[in-house]
Amino acid sequence: MGKNIVIIPTYNEIENIEKMVRCVFDLPREFNLLIVDDGSPDGTAKKIKELQAEFPEKLHLEERKGKLGLGTAYIHGFKWALERDFDFIFEMDCDFSHNPSDLVRLLENCENDADVAVGSRYCKGGKVKNWPIGRILMSYFASVYVRMVLWISIKDTTAGFKCYRKKVLQTIELDDVRFMGYAFQIEMKYRAYRKGFKIIEVPIMFTDRILGTSKMSTKIFKEAFIGVLQMRFMK
Repeated sequence: MGKNIVIIPTYNEIENIEKMVRCVFDLPREFNLLIVDDGSPDGTAKKIKELQAEFPEKLHLEERKGKLGLGTAYIHGFKWALERDFDFIFEMDCDFSHNPSDLVRLLENCENDADVAVGSRYCKGGKVKNWPIGRILMSYFASVYVRMVLWISIKDTTAGFKCYRKKVLQTIELDDVRFMGYAFQIEMKYRAYRKGFKIIEVPIMFTDRILGTSKMSTKIFKEAFIGVLQMRFMK
């Protein structure tokens, strides 16, 4: 296996999955892909199995029964990747809100001196495309709130496009991660920060999905709001 693996959780991503797989494997750097599918009824896992015939060494699938949540999918993927000794482990969405070509820039930052490279919408040079202004403001001020409560300098605290050095995920007690929804992304950054790891933000263009249905909701934001207060007093 190669040293880099991209973990993509999926639930009903049949419109995007084949294009995403091909885009990642067409990049100038070599990446493995691990798809963690939560029982998608639309045939996402079936399509991945068809593609595995074409990419038997680089495309991996973990199927789970039922929609178990974003955080549990990533924790499952992290453990899978660590067991197989991958050096650089990535998080990315399947809906093309994260541009696969930016994987290369995240990797280069972690190959240099970053322990965690965050694809950031809100650092200098970062942008958001196709979001209504209300969604942009809610996301931006959510990050401001997180910075104020947790006393961290990361501008895009809720970002879900990241590269970790292996040692970061080996050091964080993955079984102790408490939040499995939207707050999961915040908690992982906060745990890495508290462990003293170097976190670098890499500017990206975030583009709202064109195909498929967004899993985001106001309820998820509210859960994260309360979760951040709980994180502040985490041991």
